Amino acid sequence: MFDALTDRLSSVFDRLSGKGVLSEKDVDEALREVRVALLEADVALPVVRDFIAKAKEAATGEAVIRSVRPADQVVKITYDGLVEMLGGEEEAQGLNLSLNPPTVIMMAGLQGSGKTTTAGKLALKLAKDRKRVLLASLDTRRPAAMEQLATLATLAGVDSLPIVAGQAAPDIARRALQSAKLQGFDVVILDTAGRTTLDEAMMSEAAEIAKIANPSETLLVADALTGQDAVRTAKAFHERLPLTGLVLTRADGDGRGGAALSMRAVTGLPIKFLGVSEKIDGLEVFDAARVAGRILGQGDVVALVEKASQELDVAKAEAMAKRLAKGQFDLDMMAEQLQQMKRMGGMEGLMGMLPGVQKIKKQIAEANINDRMIDRQGAIISSMTKLERKKPDILAASRKRRIAAGAGVDVAEVNRLLKQHRQMADAFKMMSKGGGKGFAQMAQMLGGGAGGGMDRLKAMGGGKMAMPSEKEIEEMAAKLQGEGGFKLPGLGGGLPPGFNPFKK
Repeated sequence: MFDALTDRLSSVFDRLSGKGVLSEKDVDEALREVRVALLEADVALPVVRDFIAKAKEAATGEAVIRSVRPADQVVKITYDGLVEMLGGEEEAQGLNLSLNPPTVIMMAGLQGSGKTTTAGKLALKLAKDRKRVLLASLDTRRPAAMEQLATLATLAGVDSLPIVAGQAAPDIARRALQSAKLQGFDVVILDTAGRTTLDEAMMSEAAEIAKIANPSETLLVADALTGQDAVRTAKAFHERLPLTGLVLTRADGDGRGGAALSMRAVTGLPIKFLGVSEKIDGLEVFDAARVAGRILGQGDVVALVEKASQELDVAKAEAMAKRLAKGQFDLDMMAEQLQQMKRMGGMEGLMGMLPGVQKIKKQIAEANINDRMIDRQGAIISSMTKLERKKPDILAASRKRRIAAGAGVDVAEVNRLLKQHRQMADAFKMMSKGGGKGFAQMAQMLGGGAGGGMDRLKAMGGGKMAMPSEKEIEEMAAKLQGEGGFKLPGLGGGLPPGFNPFKK
């Protein structure tokens, strides 16, 4: 998301960073390019005008003209403007759960926007918070809509309201509320019907259901890929329904991001969630500050650690840390690392959360670093016997040819994987000489022990992510660089020696 906007803004700030002092003319030119970048990203014109007016007011004056690094000040002004546009610095807004259960959450939106899938994702997220959830489909028009929600309920591990053929949507809402009260559910999610376009019948039905259910949350689900159409849809629904928040689906496929940047400003409603994949767990809590950081190429380390905390098997991580502390690293462990990366969103998802990666997109593309490469490396390891994975030194030419044929690759790729494994194994052996403290800290940060990694991260900065200093970033980059260059699991040989993706 926001790829085009991030690229454009990065080029603007790169040009500014070469200047020791900025004149008002420089600031005007920079803001003019920011304005064009926002318009190209499909941000609504009134929102852009307001953004530029506030940024210009903040950027003029002695603070910028006499700053030691004025380019940084312009970046900060742009960041502050984006945060305000997206909803402000306050903590990410969660759901308003009633003190007297069941809490009623009503999903609204056009047909095809992803309401039903989002209802299932939301149910899973609430279930992980130990809430007892009931899903109820009120969509009596779309074929198999009720069956689809029942299937999603099974995937999420929650209950769904039994289907009664021929029942009208308002009656289903009443039955869902009664069932939730009688059976002690904490939350009931009502998935309403949509249409391909806005019409009076749909709006009237939604308004009637809202009157019956009196929901604590009425969430509008909108497709981010529709751009300003999503903004117009939000305004139309908000005029007829007491909406409390927005959910943007297919955010991972929206390279421009204009809908996300416009909706909050145009409707005044908070964006509560982003749908980031088709998987049942592909729903992220929206955080204005973190999204603004992603737009400006700063990555989202907090999201990366959260993802690791959710997906990491703590027992496996601790067992692997103990083996690594002894200098043990076989191909089975490497395969587990590759699978872990896939579970956390694949190479592209992980790279998008790392600071500075936006500046090296070209090098990453040339190095062919992608999810397909991870699959190929996994296939190579799967084509080996248990003994070969434990003792790769026994792999003679004939064995390599057999493995290559089994994985459908060239022998050269097998050799590259083995070389990469040797480099990683050597690095872990060197680290193990320090008594394994680094591995224990790594396992602890990613969720081992009481409290989990996120609690420790938040404790660093009073609930917010503590950003490392310039010196700490340099040290981090130096540790990540081995004799053969920059290394991460699955990078197939790495990037050139001395390359530092964290350095501006």
